[in-house]
Amino acid sequence: MANKITNICCIGAGYVGGPTMAVIAAKCPHIKVTIVDLNAARIAAWNDENLDNLPVYEPGLADIVGQARGRNLFFTTEVEKAIDEAQMIFISVNTPTKTYGLGKGKAADLKYIELCARQIAAVAKDDKIVVEKSTLPVRTAEAVRSILDNTGNGVKFQILSNPEFLAEGTAVEDLLSPDRVLIGGDTDEEGQAAIQALADVYAEWIPKERILTTNVWSSELSKLTANAFLAQRVSSINAMSELCEKTGADVNEVARAIGMDSRIGPKFLKASVGFGGSCFQKDILNLVYIAKSYGLNEVADYWEQVVIMNDHQKSRFAANIVKTLYNTVSGKKIAFLGWAFKKDTNDTRESAAIQVADELLYEQASIAVYDPKVESEKVLADLDYLDTRSKDENAKLVTTFEDAYEACKDAHAIAVLTEWDEFKGYDWQRIYDNMKKPAFVFDGRSVLDGKKLEEIGFVFQVIGKSK
Repeated sequence: MANKITNICCIGAGYVGGPTMAVIAAKCPHIKVTIVDLNAARIAAWNDENLDNLPVYEPGLADIVGQARGRNLFFTTEVEKAIDEAQMIFISVNTPTKTYGLGKGKAADLKYIELCARQIAAVAKDDKIVVEKSTLPVRTAEAVRSILDNTGNGVKFQILSNPEFLAEGTAVEDLLSPDRVLIGGDTDEEGQAAIQALADVYAEWIPKERILTTNVWSSELSKLTANAFLAQRVSSINAMSELCEKTGADVNEVARAIGMDSRIGPKFLKASVGFGGSCFQKDILNLVYIAKSYGLNEVADYWEQVVIMNDHQKSRFAANIVKTLYNTVSGKKIAFLGWAFKKDTNDTRESAAIQVADELLYEQASIAVYDPKVESEKVLADLDYLDTRSKDENAKLVTTFEDAYEACKDAHAIAVLTEWDEFKGYDWQRIYDNMKKPAFVFDGRSVLDGKKLEEIGFVFQVIGKSK
């Protein structure tokens, strides 16, 4: 197997595949990097001459793509050709939580991974290194390997696990200078050679001491564990936020006090309406499913509680809006500032806004949404996906606005669901003047200056602080 990699193919042009491959291409001009996807519209967007139209918005991504595209970075729908030519194939397809059958709601749906493996097996004429980039349950590599090894065309495959640790909003920065790159593979000689081949690619720009190699199971499980621990911190501080509201403590002061303890540290201790994103919930549910599949029910229950607490925090936020607005929001306009799951991304997967909106729509509220990066089609698609009411009802009750002031005009209340920086700089007096009175603000992300808003005349509530 050639040690020096000169041709890489990545199956999947989404949030992980696109940015990761763009950075590899930018940093390794000697490697031809081809990203393939069956979704022709998505590939066309990656190839759009106007870099503002890329399908993934991440600060810094457009520059990197602009630098390498057409030189050694290519986006195409010709999947088989790219697989055939590549020495190393990254699998970066979606692994959503199953919505049907055994393991529904918890297990990862591996049908896309399996289709990839079967396609690689059918096309490959020479030895390949296959790299799992998607977030996967432990032991997926085994399934991929058994499909690849049973094709009967004598091709040797090495399977590596190389989980991504990207945070949306800072993905490019995370790729350029990661805390660590994790590569898991077989312990035999061929496995070690494959690990080294991938490590050499990353070593073009990442210090060697940050490239960790493990056996494949440890690598896969490390990814799930990291996300579970981070999500657990968020749910822990959110659990305390409810207690703070009842006792007159201030959750931000509590978080600051415990964050100064060097054993705990200050990160991921911001109380909020709840965590979102494509990985936290999915990875914990994967962990729960794996634990249950081995009969480890106490372990499963322990981690599942993190997700239960997160859902509770969102429900509690929505219920508090209803209660504060005199127990009825029917026909009232509620303005949502923010729909993305966090600032500086247009990704809405598992965003708190979706669940809060859904619960307010049950109460027949009329919702006005403003988000600087999320398109109106996406907002409605997120609600339609829940299938809790007809598409027509959603479209009737939810309106998106290009302008925050318009979204807030004539509203009974404003709910802050994403911590976009621009919200702090608004002319809140102007917003107040155009709202129904009393004018309520529910800050789900602790971004606004409550004192200032109260001076203007708003009734202001923030998570983790008593009214």
